[in-house]
Amino acid sequence: FAFVMAAVLFVAIPTGAAKLFHFITEDPVFLNLMEGALRLLIFVGYIGVISMMKDIQRVFQYHGAEHKTIACFEAGEALTVENVKKHTRLHKRCGTSFLLIVMLVSIFVFAFLGWPDLWLRILSRVILLPVVAGISYEIIKLSANSDNCVLGWAIKPGLWLQYMTTREPDDDMIEVAIESAKAVLPEDKIPAGTANYIQDIS
Repeated sequence: FAFVMAAVLFVAIPTGAAKLFHFITEDPVFLNLMEGALRLLIFVGYIGVISMMKDIQRVFQYHGAEHKTIACFEAGEALTVENVKKHTRLHKRCGTSFLLIVMLVSIFVFAFLGWPDLWLRILSRVILLPVVAGISYEIIKLSANSDNCVLGWAIKPGLWLQYMTTREPDDDMIEVAIESAKAVLPEDKIPAGTANYIQDIS
């Protein structure tokens, strides 16, 4: 169901709606760029709408706790609430950033595919999605370990979007994020001095 809804929202609707721009020009590159812009607007609008829901705001707080905990770990500091709180809730390798980069990369990849029938346009978008995702992944991966200014600007939109998809967490949320990180890290990778927040409830 989620896959179908995503295909309708982010492929079918913008691809079909782009024909409304035919009155301006028949240039396929322009029409494809408008399709990409519509897709991007739908995506950001969707994030904006769900971010107003109380339950989603709480999810976004946990999202912020996750980012701050990872940042603390990558800084080599002990995972404690006090240490984690000092770090930023924005992260270069965020999944939300990845989705936005996918949207932006798809605008440029699809711009030069011409303007065939609607069903063929939708099919081409679906088929080329792994290519777009692969390019986006490499951008995220390279930017995470590079100070290159071009790559830095390439991921800026994703970092800006995280102001919507993350919130400053409560202390108990940070405790959950720390215990979650410890659960997936090898014991020899957990920084010395990391706190234990699991309570004995027996």
